[in-house]
Amino acid sequence: MIQNSTEVNEFIFVGLTDIPEIQIFLFIIFILIYLFTLIGNLGLVALIVEESTLHTPMYFFLSGLSLVDLGSSTAILPKVIAGIITGDKTISYNSCASQMYFFVAFATTENYLLASMAYDRHVAVCKPLHYSTIMTSRMCIALTIGSYFCGFLNSSIHIGFIFSLSFCSCNVVNHFFCDIPPILTLSCSDMHFTELLVCIMGAFNMAFSIFVIVTSYLSIFIAILRIRSTEGRQKAFFTCASHIFAVSLFYGATIFMYLQPSSVHSMDTDKMASVFYTMVIPMLNPLVYSLRNKDVKNAFRKATRGRIITN
Repeated sequence: MIQNSTEVNEFIFVGLTDIPEIQIFLFIIFILIYLFTLIGNLGLVALIVEESTLHTPMYFFLSGLSLVDLGSSTAILPKVIAGIITGDKTISYNSCASQMYFFVAFATTENYLLASMAYDRHVAVCKPLHYSTIMTSRMCIALTIGSYFCGFLNSSIHIGFIFSLSFCSCNVVNHFFCDIPPILTLSCSDMHFTELLVCIMGAFNMAFSIFVIVTSYLSIFIAILRIRSTEGRQKAFFTCASHIFAVSLFYGATIFMYLQPSSVHSMDTDKMASVFYTMVIPMLNPLVYSLRNKDVKNAFRKATRGRIITN
């Protein structure tokens, strides 16, 4: 538990809007988003666990990604929905630290899982004959555990430094959850070192993963160009298409949110972007990986057909 030696015991969210009609609309939208996130991610994990045809490294990482998306969404959405219902926009100091901790941890874990998935696709396309010997169960488990370790270590360092700052009198957060930029703006301490640390660690995590992803896809692109048949090129491309789309969504939103200079930061713009980043992406990922994936669609038909026959 974070020990609070400052004057602030709780924070008050400004939220997205105070207009009652829009509040009702947001409540319905957020409930639907969270339900789709739960059903989509848990359903995809259950399908991967149940269907033996999906017991491959790619789907192992995908199930890990679904759990991370579910955790990230759960860290934020239930509190937002409860706030709309009750009208209570407050959050305790320690609850705020916990919310930020899990959000940062899951976001960083997703960052590294996407890099692991890019490496998996690189091996599948560029070294198909050695795929089973390189991407072993031990390798997949190690990459997944490593992703979670980096995520929660990074979050622990962030939270340790951010919540060691003093928060004096202002406790109104111009956001709808405890994100790093709006919380830092409330501190009355000298936060230059903390801001620099957050920036350096965030840049390192993103740069490392993006480097792995870019180098993996450069190799994949070169390998695809060497394939003579059009059908072979299309097959190789479609094995990566869903991942490329998911990577574009994740890093596009992350760069927009966190790698802007503080002088051009607009909290109102950030709040709108955060809705997409924290709520929409976790809901979309299962759809992105399912709609364009024949293996998932075939496994779903098989599972559904089996249940219909059983009933």
